[in-house]
Amino acid sequence: MIGHLRNATRRLHQAAPYLGKAVGATVAVGAFGAAASLSLASCEGIDANLVGRLENAISRIEAMADNKDYDTSVDAALIAKYSKSSDAYVADCIAKICAAKTSDPSNITAALFSLKYFDSLSPADQKAFAMCINSGAQNADSGMGSYAMNPGDYDKFNPFFSRVIAFYHKVPRGTKHVTDWNLKGVEGLPADGNLDLTRLGLPALSMRVRVGRNLADYPLPGAMTAADRLRMEQKMCGAFEKLKDQYGGRYHSLTPGHPDFINEEEYKALVKGHKMFKDMADDTYLADAGIASDWPVGRGCYVSGDGGFIIWVGEEDHLRIMCMARGTILNQVFDRLKGALDTVESIEGLTFAHSDTYGYVTSCPTNLGTGMRASVHLKCPNLTRDGTDDKCKAVCKPLGLSVRGLGGEHTPIGADGTVDISPSARFCIKEAEIITALYKGISLLVEEEKKA
Repeated sequence: MIGHLRNATRRLHQAAPYLGKAVGATVAVGAFGAAASLSLASCEGIDANLVGRLENAISRIEAMADNKDYDTSVDAALIAKYSKSSDAYVADCIAKICAAKTSDPSNITAALFSLKYFDSLSPADQKAFAMCINSGAQNADSGMGSYAMNPGDYDKFNPFFSRVIAFYHKVPRGTKHVTDWNLKGVEGLPADGNLDLTRLGLPALSMRVRVGRNLADYPLPGAMTAADRLRMEQKMCGAFEKLKDQYGGRYHSLTPGHPDFINEEEYKALVKGHKMFKDMADDTYLADAGIASDWPVGRGCYVSGDGGFIIWVGEEDHLRIMCMARGTILNQVFDRLKGALDTVESIEGLTFAHSDTYGYVTSCPTNLGTGMRASVHLKCPNLTRDGTDDKCKAVCKPLGLSVRGLGGEHTPIGADGTVDISPSARFCIKEAEIITALYKGISLLVEEEKKA
């Protein structure tokens, strides 16, 4: 039944822009033991936001399938028990994540947190699990709200994470990710195989494709000590020496006393050029996850000689490996990244954390699978006429696109209306499908910008 609802919703989503007046639909589904009813109607057609709400409701049902032993209700006796915990970190985390169930129901971690499951864990595992959900507890307005602390956490805390992953990525629990970079046969690919932006009437754009990767032999960033961060940076410096033979360039370290240390002025120049990440200590979501701890120790970036191949060290994941260029053929950055990744993975001693079920392991469940984000900077002056990206986001969401500011999440758009556009999907989608989805999404967005 859920499968039929999902398929019907997707058809509604696709048809929404074309449906005429007086069209309406009401769908009632059961979620968390209660009935949820969504009326899909508008005077000019079906509202895509309402369709999105239906999709979320269905995802929540799927995430809670087989929930006999997984109860997300809040038990007053257990709340009282953990409020008296001798571990102040655990007591504070549990109180806040349970409160967020009511105050911020869109917080996925809070919504799917089970106090009874938590109570079934050993004290050591309770502390480890609390660390995974603390960001969502301290920041009730989080969308996701949880981060894995070790590569094995997705399996270790599977009753929780499998539901979070199913809900966010809108896939059945237990769905296995398949890695595939081959563009051949991908739906929507032009006949000649070139994702050429000039065919969409666009000039050369800033294009970037990146993947998140974590080394298998270290804790994930949220659980790393300062010593872990230094050891990992040192290990990567050895790898960068080998990359220099092929790509040239240098490593820029933020670690005081490091041989490749850069000063504040150099750091700001790299950030402005979108080659280095921003000060993580300013991000409360990452700080409360432990990911921003010890800043700036163990952080830095490798930049190739031509500036188009970059590896961030010590951000949300151990490594963010990316290729960027200004051009019109999306394939160029995609193909270069694949070649660069093959080179990095061939370096002796570097083994990336990988799961048979979830693909490449990342700190945040939202990036599992490909760990890939393919994006362009696109001017949308009409959709951003009010100085915000609100309308642009409303248009992009039904297209499967995410909108960010030019400096990443929680940063402003360009003064000329330039926004960062990327496909939302990461998991249970092939790498080749992501880059093609970006091209198709840009094509649709260009048409919406003309109408605005």
